[in-house]
Amino acid sequence: MAEKKYYGFGFNPSESMHHFMVVLPFAEGEPVMFYERSRWSRTEAQTIFPKKDRPKAALSRHKWDLIAGPLMGEFNRRLKKQKQPPGVWEGAQVPVERLMGKEMMVLVWAVEESDPALVSTAVRNWMGFSPEERWWLFTMTNAGTGGIDDRRGWRKALRYALTENPVDESKDFVRFEKPAPAKRKKSPTRISDDNGQRSLF
Repeated sequence: MAEKKYYGFGFNPSESMHHFMVVLPFAEGEPVMFYERSRWSRTEAQTIFPKKDRPKAALSRHKWDLIAGPLMGEFNRRLKKQKQPPGVWEGAQVPVERLMGKEMMVLVWAVEESDPALVSTAVRNWMGFSPEERWWLFTMTNAGTGGIDDRRGWRKALRYALTENPVDESKDFVRFEKPAPAKRKKSPTRISDDNGQRSLF
């Protein structure tokens, strides 16, 4: 039997092509982009088509750096239990398995417009939810406000719920691994329109 091929964090296109893609920019001033996709090409670099791949959020590099470690620690802990290879936030594109991607988006949406000083509170509250609770929060938020520019309704409520609720500092929380500095090799990765006219990098 052929060995299963995993990409990023737990994504195996032979099981399902539904996944989330994190696009890490080369330029420091550019935002980190998040897409929900249902396609996967066999080439190493994926071409993102905004009309087909749904943009879910754009996050400043500073905020991304604050949540990247906790996300990696949480996901790799579970991947280890499932006997799957760990993931790293490295390269221009990092796919995330669909359920973990939903959990990731709950945290991303919570901090996208928050004060950076509140990100640690959002992380701790996010960690307090079970995966099933995060899936439910994603489903409710995504139903009406899941687009990149949807900053109202459930999206706003999610931000308040995770950044303004107090957390119990006396609890012993897991220490998260810090992601290694990304090796940013230039890549043919690009974001294009349907006519292939617009390039991200």
